[in-house]
Amino acid sequence: MARLAGAGHETEETPGEAAYRRIRADVLAGSLAPGRKLGLDGLRAIYGVAIGTLREALFRLASEGLVVAEGQRGFAVAPVSSEDFREVAELRLLLECYAVTESFAAGDLDWEGQVVAAHHKLAILERRLLAGEAADATQWKRYDREFHQALISACGSVTLLETYAAAYDRFLRYQMVAVVFRGAVAAEQHAALLACALARDAPRAQAILRDHVDGCVDHVVRGGALAPFARRSPGMASVTPEPNVALVRGR
Repeated sequence: MARLAGAGHETEETPGEAAYRRIRADVLAGSLAPGRKLGLDGLRAIYGVAIGTLREALFRLASEGLVVAEGQRGFAVAPVSSEDFREVAELRLLLECYAVTESFAAGDLDWEGQVVAAHHKLAILERRLLAGEAADATQWKRYDREFHQALISACGSVTLLETYAAAYDRFLRYQMVAVVFRGAVAAEQHAALLACALARDAPRAQAILRDHVDGCVDHVVRGGALAPFARRSPGMASVTPEPNVALVRGR
């Protein structure tokens, strides 16, 4: 049983929690591709837990919109579509733009330091991508997420942060499936968001966020990155995770 570090102590991670966390990570990373059938026997061989434990984890993921329960046919990874991507993007923007206003108003010097540190890591990786170097897509998106979360971390609402995290994860899945890096424009928008945070300019940050998120959606939809998954047969039975995309180059 894995151990999770707590505040001054450790707690045991149950097999069910571990399975849920691993499957969720594979769905978000695109290793379990949209539309892929999730047969319980196949999953048991991959994740090493009982079928009952797997079923509980999959129902939990279904409640998050990441997996679809298909009645007697079992489960499948939630499909993707341009319409759903736009709806997820609008939800993310609604939450993030509100949280930015609250966070910029309440953030202190420690918060500023967290934002600067998060941007520093993201900017270094973006410079490597712009230089044409290979990069781990998972690491790149982790730094991207950490920066956006740092921006809103002083908003003062745990519920808002949790709701935002769930919306961001659904948005993240589309980014990982499409392996989208929009180059200099995205890096410049991140730098501009940092400047807004330090100046406490929430209205400008909201405008930049709108361009940032909408630009990502338009890039994915117009580029046809979702088309291969839209054509995927819903009857596919394989559950073997596909290799993570390890290279992100100027996309």
